[in-house]
Amino acid sequence: MLDSVAARAFTVPTDAPEADGTLEWTATTIVVVQARCQGQVGLGYTYTDRAAAELINTKLAAIAANSDPMAPGRSWAAMVRAVRNLGRPGICAAAISAVDAALWDLKARLLDLPLAVLLGVLHQSVPIYGSGGFTSYSAEQLTQQLQGWAQSGIRQVKMKIGSHPEQDGERVRLAREAVGPEVALFVDANGAYDRKQALAQAEIFAAQNVTWFEEPVPSDDLDGLHLLRQQAPAGMDIAAGEYGYDVNYFRRMLHAGAVDVLQADATRCGGVTGFLQAAALADAFCIPLSAHTAPALHLPLCCAAARLRHLEYFHDHVRIERMIFDGAPVPDGGALKPDLSQPGFGLVLREADMEAFAV
Repeated sequence: MLDSVAARAFTVPTDAPEADGTLEWTATTIVVVQARCQGQVGLGYTYTDRAAAELINTKLAAIAANSDPMAPGRSWAAMVRAVRNLGRPGICAAAISAVDAALWDLKARLLDLPLAVLLGVLHQSVPIYGSGGFTSYSAEQLTQQLQGWAQSGIRQVKMKIGSHPEQDGERVRLAREAVGPEVALFVDANGAYDRKQALAQAEIFAAQNVTWFEEPVPSDDLDGLHLLRQQAPAGMDIAAGEYGYDVNYFRRMLHAGAVDVLQADATRCGGVTGFLQAAALADAFCIPLSAHTAPALHLPLCCAAARLRHLEYFHDHVRIERMIFDGAPVPDGGALKPDLSQPGFGLVLREADMEAFAV
């Protein structure tokens, strides 16, 4: 049994107003879980609403605390059963994800192993792509951010589109000019377009050698994604999956032939346990897998994913993880490498630094 499991929520203002094709925000909330046993502290987290912390503390913590620290999968199954009548997608899935990550981190620390080693290292390093380029950015902000990543050695960058479709072609042209012809350019509409609009935009983006079109239509429109995948210009991958909360979501997406690359987010899809399920499914369907945001948490998981394509190096989460954790990974050119000298995720919460952001 564990000594305790507890969650806290912290809301961190963004460094500038941010927006994508369907949403605007000025702050990000991170819910951090600490699981304690035999003097070790396992750490997990998710990016969601503060309500997830309440759910963890009032319902999930007792389940996790009464579990075997060497069997996080068993705790995961018990938590899934416990939220049956609450509705698993959304807040419940995010809460389970954070607790599961903390339990896996705790297990690795009790064994004095890096989590990447415990899961099985298939990749010594993980390719990343710089991600931001928010639709709220001015042309100068957009080009400076993307150019900064390119100059640092990151060879793939992504920008948001969809808030003002009539401006997207010009913004993509400016982005291509900023990063040059050798850097891969990705776009993410966050489901802002309808099907025919997305097809028309794909042709415009292809002229700037865009090779990744994420959520051109809403991610639940599997027929629409399939249409885009079939008719998009050659060389342009259609990607989605970040809003998958369980393995059945990913299974439906892959059965529909909806994506060229499956995205999974361990802070939403069930933590380490859920991410490994998504990775196995992608492997079974012979589809590449890309990890969505939260790079410090995803790094060891990506090392164990057979069909890994890359990991999203998302501006908001990179900034927060560097602020609140010691041990957050730093890019080496266009990749992240796990610190195999540290157990678990290799992260330590700077608790005193976070008090100003506590909810």
